[in-house]
Amino acid sequence: MKRPVLLALVVSSIALAAALLAGFVGSAPNPATAASHREAPLISLDGPADNTDTFFFRSYEPGQAEKVVLVMNVSPGEEPSAGPNYWNFDPNVRYSFNIDNNQDGQADDVVVSFDFDTEIRGVIEALDLPVSYFGGVAPVPPITALDGHGSEGLGLRQTFGVTIDRGTKRGFHHGSHPIVKDASGKQLIAVPSNVGPRTMPNYDALAAQGIYDLGNGIRVFAGQRNDPFYIDLGAVFDSLNLRRSPPLLTALEDLNDNANPFGFDMISGFSVHTIAIELPASMLTSDGQSAAKTHSPKLGLYAATSRPTATVRPHFPSGNDTQVSRLANPLVNELIIGTEDKDEWNAGDPDGEEKFVGYYLKPRIALAFQLAFGFPTGCTMFGGPTCSPNPPANTDTSLGNFNRTDLVNILLKYSPSDTNLSELLRLDLGVPARPLATQSRLGLLGGDPAGYPNGRRPKDDVVDITIRVAGGPNYIAARAGDGVNRDISPLPTAFPFIPRPSDGRNLNPEPHVDPTP
Repeated sequence: MKRPVLLALVVSSIALAAALLAGFVGSAPNPATAASHREAPLISLDGPADNTDTFFFRSYEPGQAEKVVLVMNVSPGEEPSAGPNYWNFDPNVRYSFNIDNNQDGQADDVVVSFDFDTEIRGVIEALDLPVSYFGGVAPVPPITALDGHGSEGLGLRQTFGVTIDRGTKRGFHHGSHPIVKDASGKQLIAVPSNVGPRTMPNYDALAAQGIYDLGNGIRVFAGQRNDPFYIDLGAVFDSLNLRRSPPLLTALEDLNDNANPFGFDMISGFSVHTIAIELPASMLTSDGQSAAKTHSPKLGLYAATSRPTATVRPHFPSGNDTQVSRLANPLVNELIIGTEDKDEWNAGDPDGEEKFVGYYLKPRIALAFQLAFGFPTGCTMFGGPTCSPNPPANTDTSLGNFNRTDLVNILLKYSPSDTNLSELLRLDLGVPARPLATQSRLGLLGGDPAGYPNGRRPKDDVVDITIRVAGGPNYIAARAGDGVNRDISPLPTAFPFIPRPSDGRNLNPEPHVDPTP
């Protein structure tokens, strides 16, 4: 082939790859456009309702082996120094965890909902201080408590209620009354944004007050946390322009979960708002048995945010809730669903995934891999040891011609024989949890069956896992990845399992990472 023709093909391929990647997000990337951060056109305009990540795992906190943890992060890209009003939950949004415990694909067997109220306390006037109003917090006195003495500086405070329903589908009338106080009678209060050391001299102690025991083995938390998701965001969405070519990790690099071989975590230093609940497995299983005794150990989950169907000011919102965002498996709406269907996908229930199955069978991300790296996915890209460099004669490796039933089985089914297609994050309670120190960021690919895609833990490297699974066996064998193996902030070993957020003054403990080499 003549050089000008070859060059033209390469340029056109790169352009098409760029177009495909632009189609994944629907807009130019910003500091929070990944996992499910601003992944669809409409939800990108509605931060407080935007699900960023969903986690679902058996507790690995010592002494809590029979507990299951559900975590939903929302409000992507929270800049810690963004005063004066900082960040909050939206009182017009219902935040819910929706669980399928009988494997019918309909996540309506157990529904756990969180609803918030906002209180403007008028602290400055009450204290008669000659200072201006500083948004959600007053400059003095220091905030050391969520309620009572030490909370006077909280000019804006959010309380919340928790509703746990069995056999009630999201959006319908909830029969249970919300729980608004813990077992000791304390009001449930959301932990505020981490303003800085003068305003909040001991933020960790303040946040610990936001972990509430509701009785019956249930604990809840709501408030700001560090975003635990990690990815070389700019490199991935610059048409897979990763910082090593080809983007392969050595065996030693791949085993090291505590260092980033060649990528930059561009989510570093940004915060999210976290909703977390820990409860006995027996409250989730269909037979009411513990994880060790249940005859139906497989659960499916998706997290959703919903708004009232109508808001006519100055009246209160009205009408049934309308879902505006959903998230189960990471990166599905981001990298699999086409831009033209992202908003509709967010509004739909997971058991309607049959409509979108074509995106799974012929994933655009796999086509982008072909165009960016110049080889078909599967068994011809890197010449890995588990793949023949010459595919079988009946294998169609033409551009974009896939039949990825493996992705359908992983993301939409409980087992390959399952006929119900439902996009849920699935957790097998029969697999024991692993302590944080022995977890592999690669989950099942790293020999750790307690990790993604068996549920999802904060440590799981869903970017590398997705790259390898979407790429095929050779991507797995060759250890493809974005070069980011961890988040800078150490992960806690106890509930709510998400790290403390950086403070607004010092960006401590996690500064933003400069991507300049």
